[in-house]
Amino acid sequence: MSSYEKLPSKEGFDVLIEVGWKPGLTDNAARVAQEAFRDIGITLGLKDKISSSIQYRIKGVEGADFEQEKIASRLLANPLVQRWYISNYSHWSDVGVPHTLARASINNPPVIEYIDLAAEPEELLNLSDSSQWGLSRQELQAIVEYYDREGVARRRVGVGLQKIPTDAEMESLAQTWSEHCKHKQFNAIIHFRGANGERCDIDSLFDTYIKGATKKIMETRPWIKSVFWDNAGVMEFNKDWLFCLKCETHNSPSNMEGYGGAITGIVGVYRDPMGTGMGAKIVFGYYGFMVGPQDFHGRLSPPQHPRVLLERVRKGVEDGGNKHGVPTPYGRVFFDESYLGKCIILVAAGGMIPSRVNGKPGWEKRVEPGDLIVMAGGRIGVDGIHGATASSRPFDDTTPAGHVQIGDPYMQKKLMDMLLEARDEGLYNFVQDNGAGGLNSSVGETAGFCGKKGGCVLHLDRAPLKYPNLNPWEILVSESQERMTFAVPPKKISLFQRLARKHDVEVTVLGEFVDSGTFHVKYGGESVVYLDMEFLHEGVPQMELNAREEKRNIFPVPKLGEDKKYTRVLIKMLSRPNICSREYIIRQFDHEVQGGSVIKPLVGARSDVESDSVVIRPVLDSMEGLAISSGLNPHYSKISAYHMSAMAIDEAIRRIIAVGGSLDRMILNDNFNWPLPLNDADLLAQLVRANQALYDYTVSFGTPCISGKDSMSIDGFIKDREGRSKKISGLPMVQYLAVGKIEDVRKCVTMDVKKAGDIVYVVGITRDELGASEYFDMMGAVGNNVPKVDGEKAKIIYTGLNKAVEEGLVASMHGCYKGGLGVALAQTAFAGDLGMEVDLRSVPTTGVSRNDGVLFSESASRLVVTVAPHLRGRFEELLTDARYSCIGKVLESSEFKVIGIDGNVIIRSDITVLKEAWQSPMRY
Repeated sequence: MSSYEKLPSKEGFDVLIEVGWKPGLTDNAARVAQEAFRDIGITLGLKDKISSSIQYRIKGVEGADFEQEKIASRLLANPLVQRWYISNYSHWSDVGVPHTLARASINNPPVIEYIDLAAEPEELLNLSDSSQWGLSRQELQAIVEYYDREGVARRRVGVGLQKIPTDAEMESLAQTWSEHCKHKQFNAIIHFRGANGERCDIDSLFDTYIKGATKKIMETRPWIKSVFWDNAGVMEFNKDWLFCLKCETHNSPSNMEGYGGAITGIVGVYRDPMGTGMGAKIVFGYYGFMVGPQDFHGRLSPPQHPRVLLERVRKGVEDGGNKHGVPTPYGRVFFDESYLGKCIILVAAGGMIPSRVNGKPGWEKRVEPGDLIVMAGGRIGVDGIHGATASSRPFDDTTPAGHVQIGDPYMQKKLMDMLLEARDEGLYNFVQDNGAGGLNSSVGETAGFCGKKGGCVLHLDRAPLKYPNLNPWEILVSESQERMTFAVPPKKISLFQRLARKHDVEVTVLGEFVDSGTFHVKYGGESVVYLDMEFLHEGVPQMELNAREEKRNIFPVPKLGEDKKYTRVLIKMLSRPNICSREYIIRQFDHEVQGGSVIKPLVGARSDVESDSVVIRPVLDSMEGLAISSGLNPHYSKISAYHMSAMAIDEAIRRIIAVGGSLDRMILNDNFNWPLPLNDADLLAQLVRANQALYDYTVSFGTPCISGKDSMSIDGFIKDREGRSKKISGLPMVQYLAVGKIEDVRKCVTMDVKKAGDIVYVVGITRDELGASEYFDMMGAVGNNVPKVDGEKAKIIYTGLNKAVEEGLVASMHGCYKGGLGVALAQTAFAGDLGMEVDLRSVPTTGVSRNDGVLFSESASRLVVTVAPHLRGRFEELLTDARYSCIGKVLESSEFKVIGIDGNVIIRSDITVLKEAWQSPMRY
């Protein structure tokens, strides 16, 4: 059954290209249409099918078959997930253009295969690669030894299995032991040798630095309730509510298919808070896009052109959030050629859980033996297979396309609504996301919380499928989206099923949880997986790696002649890709849904300049709020991964301070994105340094990382025009997502100047720290003096400024980030539609003797603050222990004027000119 309107006329164009999803992928428009037919009482037959597509009418390429195909495959569609039909004028008839339908079918019946491990190690490695398992030599040996155990073999025979593993067991182990799920490099033993002769052995970067720091901070932070065991970290919001936070990467699938990767990423990370504790309502989403330059025209051919990629990932996050009823108020975009090989796509979510659910703490959950395994949400297909293993390796021609999916936010919205109602009615004991690994991970992990030993009996043949004839191992590890696993007491299953029907959510009982110590999976009454829980989850061998830090490169410093035309330099800086406005991207997202937006992503007199961070009220009957920000700067890792990590922490915190937040109740989420360091001792050493900075500065600021993620393979192999493969590795980076509790959102401030005559302050010290700055990058240089964070002095500044906001002394506040003081001053002025006059001779500095050093150094922990003249005395009193200075005033006119260190005017411009330079580069 198909339906379409005839084209209004053949005239005006000569080629039509129709683009639709490939069979088997989620077609949201078609599914909604099918539901609409049902709702109005039209019953579709078993052979009827609905699919959606878009028709593009094009003029000027008639007869140019190659150009038509190029337009279809490179601009309008992604061959991995979409199909297209090209129709020329001569093909058309009065009845319209033929409409092709997507039909998915698998004709081969399901099979269970056994894998003979009696082969040479090299043969097993080749098998692992060809099967996309990603298992190492040591891991394969551990599996061989497990199956050789006498007790294992005897018990397997007892359930009808052979001594050797099934394909489903190998897939189960490969997924569970993947880098994506086990974080093997972060949990390795690392023998570290520093460039200065320092030596130490580190037993797990995660345990030593991340978990170690958070554990130390929690000694004085009783409001942290749950960390590192659940899907997201949990803190106390107030006596009635908890807040949970999680950030994920979705690099690999997004690199292959921007829209599918991003929408799957955002709806997937929503399920982390939904599956935390007894279940959370999602109150905001977040995005971070690190892609290649938008004007890239090099000889290399990335999987998707960076401009196409950015638009597709933006659209993916937009659809995943807006159509889920979740606001997307904040995000970051960063451009660098190093991300041409593999982009970084970050997605995050925050959720709210009642402090107590049916008389028990909302962050706790436990499976009882005999609880039923219930899967709720979408059906299972071959889309999403090998997602965990594919994302654990570099991108190249062998990366499987099967892990690319299309998320369904409509289905997941219904699932979330059902979950929240079931939670409040006490209909389940445990909830878990079906994320990486599908049923294998969600049921396998949930089973670990059953009784003393854990265990389950899972029946794959009961699982609802998108189409028949999937193999058992495919059903087990498919990551098809919008699914969650519940542990439901048998006596409550009828009520649970009735509630699911009310919300139009499909639920299926797949087995039960038992305290057997075994992960037991069946298909059609036959056993297909029988693994000891302990071996499945703890049997992966610990890696042992060597890290040797090389002496850092000494980059040449550009020859700096004193440029008298600093107006021109500032305009050029404001136009740079990593500084200019992202208004075009921001306005595509709905940040007002749920009604809690306080400080918007765009602020100022015309609501068109980006705020340092945003503030929301997650509980609408309270004036308490959450400030959301992030910190990142991959460029600093060219000089020092330690200081790159430290600056990212400081930036994330500074952005929250800038809207009136405090250090008293602030949490972080760390997200490491690193080129594969397994065979690069120096790259691994820099990972150690970044983790050391995490420990040093989270402890110093008292801001714990309550959740996090790592993606240890931001490498890509892409081809040049001659077909030669070239490796491109992304700049190592850590993003820190920060969320701070705001006690009274009515006291928050924004970054735009408010009134002529207000005094302009710079708080914090400017140093000779142009290394890896935007200013040096503009000259094609790197430099060496990377910005460094002084945690103790920063805390003094942040505490003083928070008190000033609490007392209502601050008119505006804006942090100094990329581009330094010059960019921050210009943004503060043109955001408020008022001019500004400042004198660089008054700026607090150390070791800076040049105008460009004062203007464009990116030193840490600095903010631009404006204060009404009559409040000056009290403001300065609160900052007695900090370095600050009054450097100028806000003008009634639109003039932006800067006096240099020699007393001469070095910048004179109209704020409208500066603002246009900042806005125009991404005004699409």
